[in-house]
Amino acid sequence: MNAHILVVDDVPSNVKLLTDILTARGYRTTTATSGEQAMASLAADPPDLVLLDVMMPGMNGYDVCRAIRADPHFTVLPVVLVTALDPERERVNGLNAGADDFLSKPIHQAELMARVRSLLRVKTLYDEVQRQRTELQAWNNTLEQRVAESVQQLERVGQLKRFFSPQLAEAILAGGTDDPLKSHRREITVVFLDLRGFTAFTETADPEEVMAVLAQYHAAMGRLVIEHQGTLERFSGDGMMIFFNDPQPVPDAPARALRMAVRMQREMVALCNQWSRRGYDLHMGVGIAQGFATLGGIGFDGRIDYGAIGTVTNLAARLCGEAAGGEILVSQRVHGALQDPAFDGEWRFGEAGELELKGFQRKVPAWRVVPAAAA
Repeated sequence: MNAHILVVDDVPSNVKLLTDILTARGYRTTTATSGEQAMASLAADPPDLVLLDVMMPGMNGYDVCRAIRADPHFTVLPVVLVTALDPERERVNGLNAGADDFLSKPIHQAELMARVRSLLRVKTLYDEVQRQRTELQAWNNTLEQRVAESVQQLERVGQLKRFFSPQLAEAILAGGTDDPLKSHRREITVVFLDLRGFTAFTETADPEEVMAVLAQYHAAMGRLVIEHQGTLERFSGDGMMIFFNDPQPVPDAPARALRMAVRMQREMVALCNQWSRRGYDLHMGVGIAQGFATLGGIGFDGRIDYGAIGTVTNLAARLCGEAAGGEILVSQRVHGALQDPAFDGEWRFGEAGELELKGFQRKVPAWRVVPAAAA
């Protein structure tokens, strides 16, 4: 946009001369014939530069210049004083009043335009700095708001993770069209595990010892659950139920579940050795099953758990009950899913036969898992 220049002079011929020169060079001009008019024009249509005559009735040029500098909106507005008085004396007075430059009458066009261009260049640079400063402040405010929102989000996730799996906590906060707590049906892979010898241990150990053992056990197993992106459905003393493919779908739920179970049994070797030195005879059995279940929030206002209901959860629990310490039993569907060539050599399976399981009318075929490294 063309710069806007305010010309202030009480002599009409001087005003016309200056406006003609400036307009011919593409500048937009407004005029005032007194100091009072100049101040009113400044408020109504702020210019980019002021050409100001010194000798005027009422408010003279110095008065106008001081009034301009007193307004915080015009502290850097370029002001050029124009006068026919003694240049040396008037220059000092003008600078003391806050003027940026000084022109003597009669006006020399080349000098006028040189000073106008120079002061407008400085004004443009200042305006650009102010614009960037405003933008930067806006960005900082936005960044601060986003950081505050992120901190609140992390705090909410942290609170939810105390009760839900990390995947479920993040899904709840993410929102969207699908409410993860709403009842829904999905195929999942369920892992159930508990400790062999735990009942006998609790009958002889002090409560503090029991709690210490459970804390170690839960911490080690919980770390592996999170690492493999499983959803921890519940703790039940020494029993833990984890499932895969909900609320966040995973393409390799059976393989992921078995990898987690194998890692858990390896982790248990160190824990069992440590507990054995204290006289605790504890080992872990694992059962894994695959099938459809109904999932969602279970509970009431103020206390909701995330659970899975279906035959598949019962099957995993029954297989776990049949597994010896250090053993992993899997259902027929899990065994079939892991026959994919992509998993060749990762595990070996041995038939565990057809098991009579509580709650199942027919015998259920099962397989024992042996990691390839231990085969």
